[in-house]
Amino acid sequence: MKKVRPSTHPGIILKEEFATPLQLTQAKIAKDLHIGIKTLSELYNEKRGITPIMALKLSEYFGTTPQFWLNLQNAYDLYKAYEKSKDALAKIDAYHVA
Repeated sequence: MKKVRPSTHPGIILKEEFATPLQLTQAKIAKDLHIGIKTLSELYNEKRGITPIMALKLSEYFGTTPQFWLNLQNAYDLYKAYEKSKDALAKIDAYHVA
């Protein structure tokens, strides 16, 4: 069985790789993105994921691509699904061409 690499929640990436180095507060980012501070707080605290709309907003704000944010979310979701299902996945015999 292939292992899935542990992935960091995109909210942590947002906080540690963007907001903190740029000295941006949650209030500033929330105001600039026209979202509620609760939304941003939930993202920071891994209680909310990156939606396509949020990916578009973050890409505009930070000069990244929406795919960057969605790929972070997808990797995180895949890892969580793997962790939840790894016992069942281990029981699957891979198909081999005869």
